[in-house]
This record gives sequence, C-alpha cells and structure tokens, in this order.
Amino acid sequence: MTQLHPVAELHAEGMLDVGDGNRIHWATFGNPDGKPVAAVHGGPGQGAWTKPRGYFDPERYRIILFSQRSCGRSTPHASDPATDLSHNTTEHLIADMERLREHLGIEKWLLFGGSWGSTLQLAYAERHPERVSEIVIVGVTTTRRREIDWLYNGVGRFFPAELERFRAGAGDVEGDTFDVLAAYARLLADPDPEVRNKAARDWSTWEDAAISLEPNGVPNSYSDRPSRDLLAMTRICAHYFSNAAWLEEGALIREAHRLKGIPGKLIHGRLDLSGPVETAWELTKVWPDAELIVIDDSGHTGSDAMRAAMRAALDEFAVRPARR
Repeated sequence: MTQLHPVAELHAEGMLDVGDGNRIHWATFGNPDGKPVAAVHGGPGQGAWTKPRGYFDPERYRIILFSQRSCGRSTPHASDPATDLSHNTTEHLIADMERLREHLGIEKWLLFGGSWGSTLQLAYAERHPERVSEIVIVGVTTTRRREIDWLYNGVGRFFPAELERFRAGAGDVEGDTFDVLAAYARLLADPDPEVRNKAARDWSTWEDAAISLEPNGVPNSYSDRPSRDLLAMTRICAHYFSNAAWLEEGALIREAHRLKGIPGKLIHGRLDLSGPVETAWELTKVWPDAELIVIDDSGHTGSDAMRAAMRAALDEFAVRPARR
C-alpha cells in the first residue's frame, strides 16, 4: 500500500461572501508559510473534503480546501429546492476562486483536483495563468458536449438496461441527452421531496453503473452519500451538464496554449470508462508542459497505483521553486 503523509492539522477557516447571496466555506491546513495548493473538488457539487488527504506534505504545503457554491458547507445549499442556481455557473466559480486567492493573500497557487475539478482548474488557469504555479489533474475532463453525451448516453452500450432505467427516471422525454439532463434538473428542484429523492437515486444509480467495472474501484461511490449531500450534488450536476457548463465546445483544449510554462501532471486511469483517457491525450498535444501518466489498473475512482502517482506528483512539486 502507498504510504501517505500524515493528515495536516487545521490552521484557519471561514466563510467568504462571493456575492449573489452566496458564501463559500474555506479552510487551510498544514504549514501557513508553505507552498499554497488549492484542492478543487469534483462533482460538480461534491463538496470539499473535511480534512486534507495524505497526498500533501504538511510541512511543505499550505493546503486550501473550499466548497464550491451551494454544496459542502457553503450556503445556501442546493439540497433546498428554494436555492436559486442561476448564479452558479463556471464563470461564477472562476471568479470565486480568484476572490478566495485574494482573500487569503496568495500570489500563486498550485491547483490539484480531478473529474469536474479538472474542468474548473483548466478554466481558471486559462483565465489567470499568472496565478498558477503548477497543476495536478486526476481523471481529466473538459466537459465538452461529447464528453457529457458519452457519460450519460454512450456508456450505455455497456449498460443498456441501466441506461434505459436512467432515461425512464427523467420521465417521458423525447430528445437527446441534454433534454434528459434538463428534465433531471427540473425534478431535482421539485418542491416535493419524494420527487427529488427519487431523481437523486436514479441519477446516482446510473453514475455507479458507469464505474462498476473498475477492478480497484469503490462500489456505490456516488449513492453512498448522505441524502443532503447527494441531493445537492445530483442537482448541481444536472444543472451544469444540461448546460454543457456554459463552455464553448472544445474551448478548454483549444485555449490550453495559455498554460505554456505551467508544469502539469495529468494522471488518468486506463480503465476509466466514464471519462476515457482520450481527453487527457488531446490536452497534452496543446499543453507541452504537461506530462500524461496513465495508470493501467485504475478507473475513475482510483487504485493504489494512482494514489502513489498522486503523492509522487505533489511531492515533486512541493520542492520545485514556483515559476515567476
């Protein structure tokens, strides 16, 4: 088993007003004078870890955890159908990250995260490359429409019965993948808690099916969440993915030349059926400073070999002087 670092101790935490009635929760751990690293969580809507995991050397890193809008310990919470998500878009999250960086007095920070978090990292770094020292991405996604269509439709070639149940859960929807996702977004905001709970179960059951073939995966990784967190995550996922994250198709790969000079590690499981390695490969063609590390025994939820690669990447960057 991979030997991880001791879990860092909490140093400070707070709630940051980011406008539109939203407040995001943040916490810092480890060495207050260490190299800043922001952990950008997935989902969208998964919420931040309550404590940093052992990938970060607590003697070398100032570790920043934060929950994106409407999830985790941020307020208001998306599990409440009265919470308005119209001010919760990729643009808002980019601005929130920049506001948090300024609030914490950080000049540059290393970005770490995966899945949806990789999309947000890339979007932020392409907007503010001068504020990013390095990037570590685990499970590379750019939330292109074709990636979304693959996850909520294409993977059904391997799970036809499960896909049929997922589509049926959206109701009598005639249309493409995005119509189905939009129907889920409406159900997950329904005032009737039974409607919301059923939609959340149907959504998470499909997500679990899409990763169920991973030999070293975590069974029921999505559905085994507290109901409040599950409601928030599925609602925010449906909100973002039905709108293709408000990103122009292919923009993050097309604009990756803006990352020139930023060292990157792209760690991706060969067996990631929900998000094939193709996207990570395409990204390296445009971002020559990024190294692609493919983990042969891993899918989306990881393996011991993937955890070792994550620690190694962060250990390497911990001692690298920040670029100017």
